Amino acid sequence: MTIQLPILLSEADLSRLIEMAWEDRTPFDAIEQNFGLSEAQVIAIMRAELKRSSFNLWRKRVTGRTTKHLALRSKLVMRAYCSTQYKHK
Repeated sequence: MTIQLPILLSEADLSRLIEMAWEDRTPFDAIEQNFGLSEAQVIAIMRAELKRSSFNLWRKRVTGRTTKHLALRSKLVMRAYCSTQYKHK
């Protein structure tokens, strides 16, 4: 299966995409909303950009994780990230 990627991402966008994908509480739907990339496209980017061992750890962690998939997430959670994630000290 070949994954078609949209236009090239800037360094800043690629960095933010990887950060969002790495975060346990950011669902793939939020990434799709921000970047227009499907879960399969995000996985392809992560495979290309991460070291193999890092990619394998990430895939193992996010596969089936309820916080990464809105359909599996509790309907009580209405945000895409942890409420304390972006608090400045």
